[in-house]
Amino acid sequence: MTHKILIIDDEEKLRSLLVRIVKSEGFEVFEAKDLKSGFKKLEQTDIDVVLCDVKLPDGNGVDFVQNIKGSFPLTEVILLTAFGNIPDGVQAMKNGAFDYIVKGDDNDKIIPLLYKAVDKVQLQKKVQQLEKRINDKYSFNTIIGKSKGIEQVIDLAQKVAKTDSTVLLTGETGTGKEVFAQAIHENSNRVGKSFVALNCSTFSKEILESELFGHKQGAFTGALKDKKGFIEEANGGTLFLDEIGEMPIDLQAKLLRVLETSEYIPVGDTTSKKSNFRLIAATNRDLKEESDAHRFRSDLYFRLNIFEIKLPSLRERVKDIPVLVNFFVKQFSEKTNKKTLSVSDDFVQKLENYSWPGNIRELKNIIERSVILSNGETLTSDVLPYEMQHQQEKNNKSMSAFSMQSVEKLHIQKVLNYTKGNKAETARLLEIGIATLYRKIEEYGIENSKI
Repeated sequence: MTHKILIIDDEEKLRSLLVRIVKSEGFEVFEAKDLKSGFKKLEQTDIDVVLCDVKLPDGNGVDFVQNIKGSFPLTEVILLTAFGNIPDGVQAMKNGAFDYIVKGDDNDKIIPLLYKAVDKVQLQKKVQQLEKRINDKYSFNTIIGKSKGIEQVIDLAQKVAKTDSTVLLTGETGTGKEVFAQAIHENSNRVGKSFVALNCSTFSKEILESELFGHKQGAFTGALKDKKGFIEEANGGTLFLDEIGEMPIDLQAKLLRVLETSEYIPVGDTTSKKSNFRLIAATNRDLKEESDAHRFRSDLYFRLNIFEIKLPSLRERVKDIPVLVNFFVKQFSEKTNKKTLSVSDDFVQKLENYSWPGNIRELKNIIERSVILSNGETLTSDVLPYEMQHQQEKNNKSMSAFSMQSVEKLHIQKVLNYTKGNKAETARLLEIGIATLYRKIEEYGIENSKI
């Protein structure tokens, strides 16, 4: 890629000399005789570096640096002056100039400086592109789906993102809780700061305590040096605690103290530390039920439940399955170096009829498997797992009118009719979990349940 250099100088002979020198290095060069025409060139072309005289007919180059950096922050400016003085040089650097050199005395510095300035521009552009990719990856716009349920959840998440409130993400495993946590962070006032995630179900109590709060050297066997905890790492940013319902009770008390005072004590230490972070927690458990059963601290539950967002299961957003399928097919076709496969109607229909206990995570895995197994240009249902291919047969299997299954099916249908298809209320009246209700609806092929 050819880098673009703009030379602004009212002395035509000197400007022409600089143009020849810079062009000889392979740069694409533009020129202007004053600040006004120079700024116009900047508006018309993506200039990397500006070589600008200090004394110009329509203004001062030192002051002009601020105008350039304000409108084109990635463009670097090297100032040229016939008579160097320290105050001008200091002010030029304060205004954002890359360097300030004296004509004649420092001519041999121009080309090396140009290369250094260009390197800085390239680095800044790479960082900007990386930040954009990260923001794009975790923006709410990349969350796929147009169903009413997912749109309502996105709306709630967008509203709470701009606040510093604690957020509790609930829902079944595989519904995308970490994706939402990242999107909330990236759209918050803490964007650009740390986002650290810890799964509370992964570690034993002792290791989880050390990971969360950090430890001092010698705090326990194997603690060979001081270790920062996730709470310290999250200072200024966001701490995401996944599966918080799995956290041991005594650690819950320590976490509550941090949330209330912003203070904590690393394992084996006696001195408290402070950390200012935003907490986003997630769980697939019913924390209210857990707290009523004394398996989760009620005071921590109320502290976490300032703003709850319940993510819908894939069963509750069946209309999003076709667009999710197309997205994952494209992703895995590229990953396996295949031409993007088309998708048959029977393939999608089988997926829409499935109960999806593993939600989007399970769908993603099924699509990856299907793309790998496919031999043609179209995905058909014969590449799906056996239970998905034959689920309709299972649903249509006749039941004896005297069997317990027949009685259970009839009772579930009656309660669904009573609640007018409200599955949450149906599950409550039946005293079963919502996931169990969906599984039985799918198992018995219950119709008119507004899945």
